[in-house]
Amino acid sequence: MRKKSSFAVKLGYVGTNVTVLLFTLSALFPIVWMLYTSLKTNKEFNLNTMSLPSSPTLDNYSNAFNIGNIGSAIFSSLLNTVIAVPLIIVFSFVIGYFFSRIEFKGKKIMMLLFLAGMMIPIHALLVPLFVQFKWMGMLDSRFTLILPYIAFHLPVAIFLFDSFIKGISKEIEEAAYMDGSSFDYTMFRVILPICMPIMSTVAILSTLGTWNEFSFALVLNKSSELFTLPIWLTFFSGQYTTDYTGKIAGLVMTSLPIIVLYLFFSNKIMTGMTAGAVKG
Repeated sequence: MRKKSSFAVKLGYVGTNVTVLLFTLSALFPIVWMLYTSLKTNKEFNLNTMSLPSSPTLDNYSNAFNIGNIGSAIFSSLLNTVIAVPLIIVFSFVIGYFFSRIEFKGKKIMMLLFLAGMMIPIHALLVPLFVQFKWMGMLDSRFTLILPYIAFHLPVAIFLFDSFIKGISKEIEEAAYMDGSSFDYTMFRVILPICMPIMSTVAILSTLGTWNEFSFALVLNKSSELFTLPIWLTFFSGQYTTDYTGKIAGLVMTSLPIIVLYLFFSNKIMTGMTAGAVKG
């Protein structure tokens, strides 16, 4: 019986590892394929999509900068991300702190309104938002996308901060007040540093969402110099032809910063999400 039990345990261990290995390979292979395919010519790609490049070339990357004007798209995506993400963190922290620590009339209704934002598909709001922005004369400018990006990332960020702050002992704040700390000092100098794990999670999730957003960038901006990277990638597809290797090189340049960011902060993402889920 013991031998059978030991064999079953080993079999289960091997099966689990093989399954995890297969999942890992299925996740890594598209990235590896994308990297080496971006070094091929279109002729070579059309002959065999899976083969390694016979004579690797960086022409696709140089064309992206010299002909495709990717620099303008990188600047637009970077500007939107650099402005929107810090504002999302500040607003969601302050709102989450008030919801978790202060009792006031209408608190539950306001919280429900914020959380309802997580259940509304953004595509349902494209037309109303376009009409509203057109009426206010806010279409097609360098800062058009900032407000929608902040608004649509706030519900999740507020939920995460609210859940995390509720798990922080109130005695820490009471001790700070007894030492003469003001409300602002306690919130930003005492509680904010404790929220670093969830702040990292909000920052990375917001960066991913802002960097990869497509729908609003397509509808609200029309000038080519304002297009972001996801819109820029569509230029490689024409009515009858597609520059596949050029598009894949663009995908590499677009996704590489996000992949590197995730590799460096993956532990903080998981820690923050787990902390928020447990304490919520």
